[in-house]
Amino acid sequence: MVASVAAAFFPVPSSSSTVLAQASKSIGDGPRSLGIQGIVAKPNSSSGAMEIKAQAQTLPKINGTKVELKTKEHKADEEDVASVPRTFYNQLPDWSFLFAAITTIFLAAEKQLTLLDWKPKRPDMLADAFGLGKIVQDGMVFRQNFSIRSYEIGVDRTASIETLMNHLQETALNHVRSVGLLGDGFGSTPEMSKNNLIWVVTKMQIVVEHFPSWGDIVEVDTWVGASGRNGMRRDWHVRDYRTGQNILRATSVWVMMNKHSRRLSKMPEEVRAEIEPYFMVKAPIVEEDNRKLPKLEDGTANHVRRGLTPRWADLDVNQHVNNVKYIGWILESAPITILEDHQLASMTLEYRRECGRDSVLQSLTAISTSPDGIPSNGIECQHLLQLECGAEIVRGRTEWRPKHKHANGPGNMGANSSS
Repeated sequence: MVASVAAAFFPVPSSSSTVLAQASKSIGDGPRSLGIQGIVAKPNSSSGAMEIKAQAQTLPKINGTKVELKTKEHKADEEDVASVPRTFYNQLPDWSFLFAAITTIFLAAEKQLTLLDWKPKRPDMLADAFGLGKIVQDGMVFRQNFSIRSYEIGVDRTASIETLMNHLQETALNHVRSVGLLGDGFGSTPEMSKNNLIWVVTKMQIVVEHFPSWGDIVEVDTWVGASGRNGMRRDWHVRDYRTGQNILRATSVWVMMNKHSRRLSKMPEEVRAEIEPYFMVKAPIVEEDNRKLPKLEDGTANHVRRGLTPRWADLDVNQHVNNVKYIGWILESAPITILEDHQLASMTLEYRRECGRDSVLQSLTAISTSPDGIPSNGIECQHLLQLECGAEIVRGRTEWRPKHKHANGPGNMGANSSS
């Protein structure tokens, strides 16, 4: 009786069910596990056990296809294949999984890129996000945009004159590169490089109408023209990208110097043939200031700053001090009262000789009233940067206008002043 009760809840497998279980196990042992159709399981109404019937006369089907059960012969063949000695070729990994994963990654990345919207959300965002610049006006003008960074502004919350001058230099070099004339020198053309020639600036005039603030975007245009027989003039026009407001206008004169002898050189005809197609016949953007720059002496200067030395970072690839650095040295001797209460309106510089890394310099400044003689309209200063031995490096003149102070205190001024 106990046996019959146990059989009711735990049926004892019959001999036929044992054979089918072994057959099912042999099918699952192979590389592909196959389900067997044609095995019918139904409950036994009398004992509650499961009665299994096997259709032994027909082959099982999977999706309508007949499948043979594994036999001992098939199993033996697989064991023979597994016993084949391993060689270099059959040990190579299956790269299909790796290729499939790489393909999936690339497809996902491509889908994400197509979903990105590269258009600016606001008009004050960068128009030239990568700062590459472009050629405009029939290939004669190069244009590049710059964003004013937080580390480029001073105590009055506006960009420094050195920042704007660096923008001018950057656009000049990118202009040469964009038209395919950049040789192996610092702005030198291929023919200039063959003749060991480099560009040096001899005169620069700058008129500043407005100083941009942090986050502003400035648009710089630059072009070149002839200056005499052996020189080249380069002009710049800087505007606010959003409003079109004039920020700065500058013009400069450049000549060639032999980088080995450090002497000025005439312009070779080969070089002239390279650059003349890019010359614009146009008047300078700043009217030339023909007033003579006087030579200052220790007795005539109101302020003198001595012991100025260039750092390694102040040298350019031509092994002389970058001309933008001279502006910072000139302003070193300007009194702090002018820097606090006035804003630079214009600057004229005449470069006399280059400065090397071992030079020790002096900065001299003489203060006078405004050109019209009315002190409230501004201040004019004369400058001289020279070596300790007395050799002149740069002569200069600066004009300053009063800053417009805001009501919230003296620390926030000059951000919106213009001439």
